[in-house]
Amino acid sequence: MLDSLLKAGRESTVAEAPPYVAGRWGGDGSVLTRTGPYVRREVSRTTTATGEDIDRALAYARTSARTVASLSPAARAEILDRAAQAALAHRDDLARLLALELGKPLKDGRGEIDRVADTFSVCAAEARQIGGEMLPVAGWQRGVGNTALTYRAPAGTTLAITPFNAPANLLAHKLGASFAAGNTTLVKAPPQAPASTAAIVALLLEAGLPPQAVQLLHGGGEVGALLCAADEVSVISFTGSATTGDAVAKAAGAKRLVLELGGNAATVVCEDADLEQAARECARTGFSNSGQSCISVQRIYVHRSRYGDFLDRIVHAVDQLVVGDPLDEDTDIGSMVDEEAAERVVRWSAEAADAGARILRGGIRDGATARPTVVAGPPESASVVVHEVFGALVTVLPYDEFDAVIETCNASRYGLQAGLFTRDMGRILTAWRELETGALIAGGTSNYRLDHVPFGGMKDSGFGRETPRSMIDDYTVVKTLVLRGQSVWGTRNAATEEPSV
Repeated sequence: MLDSLLKAGRESTVAEAPPYVAGRWGGDGSVLTRTGPYVRREVSRTTTATGEDIDRALAYARTSARTVASLSPAARAEILDRAAQAALAHRDDLARLLALELGKPLKDGRGEIDRVADTFSVCAAEARQIGGEMLPVAGWQRGVGNTALTYRAPAGTTLAITPFNAPANLLAHKLGASFAAGNTTLVKAPPQAPASTAAIVALLLEAGLPPQAVQLLHGGGEVGALLCAADEVSVISFTGSATTGDAVAKAAGAKRLVLELGGNAATVVCEDADLEQAARECARTGFSNSGQSCISVQRIYVHRSRYGDFLDRIVHAVDQLVVGDPLDEDTDIGSMVDEEAAERVVRWSAEAADAGARILRGGIRDGATARPTVVAGPPESASVVVHEVFGALVTVLPYDEFDAVIETCNASRYGLQAGLFTRDMGRILTAWRELETGALIAGGTSNYRLDHVPFGGMKDSGFGRETPRSMIDDYTVVKTLVLRGQSVWGTRNAATEEPSV
């Protein structure tokens, strides 16, 4: 399967990306096609999961969970290490699939596959660290004479619902960590990236992943809702919008959840910042992947004394970005996921202009390709300030006082990450403490992530932390053993009690 998917990408033919259910590729549901947003032709095809497919997948998961759990952590780690090497070996072909299905430039696609390899390697390392602990029960009177131990056991069946903007790496996070923990995983792929998702699953299977460890289903929200509500599912990891995340939580009921939702990320540029570096980084990370990232730079707050200079510099930096064919090696910015998304950028920037903002660059589109859009001085009530744009647009606003700009950043309903450019360590610590975000990037923009570092948000940006170590905690349950009347500790209870000779 992997060879046929990658060959289709190389030859620019339609990639057939069937579901993978109960150890077999193929499905009989209605055909779901994907039109590439830049090439504007069909690039991949799959079939939507039927009710029968879902029932079969859930039944298979029930019987597979014990098989996967019986694999030693060392065996799981070795498979994940092989998958990491395979990802690097197929880096260019996988990047082509991402470019065709999503309009993601080749350089960004290669970067994503590099991160896939890193993520699998980290998952392998974490699999080797899974263990437990001996508890200090004898430190309390009722525990004297006993021994208690814990270990982390697989949760059983996990559900991974992945987004379109980074379908390879975010699948690596969810599926890699789940397998490292000893679970079987149901994957619900994004409709916009069926071939890219199937390729990662096929790559893992070729690396030795047991067929019992993964199943892949395609479809829309109705498929996701049925899987979320299934009793067989113990844990759900979802990445997507806050609205859909709310629907996932309602359908899931009392299941364990990891929700990585939307963002409206702010980056603050202080008066002591290196303005050239800040402008260059804001341009690069504000428009990488056409701004389609939950931590993409959206709101840039610049101290008023440097505001005009910063505007000149960011416009110059944006002008250096190459917009065009994602299959061209020189392209920095390809297309957005579809024309509706690109139109949102155009419409919201026009609304901001009508309210008094200046459109310094962009504000137009060609099909699904939105030109990088820089909006200066929009009102605080503008959609480009209040809502998540998730597109090729940044806003630049002046501020006067540091404490006040922290409050302004926190006014958003989202709280995923923030960026800060300053040389003042006191300001860095203040921002780390006061910002209502899951992380602060000091010396950089909000759009920076290390895959082995905890990642997740506050408020409407979700909860849980999506990094292999944290996810393994979510994907496992702590099981306790108490040995009554058996103790490795001393049992003498009073200082006056004579020790036996």
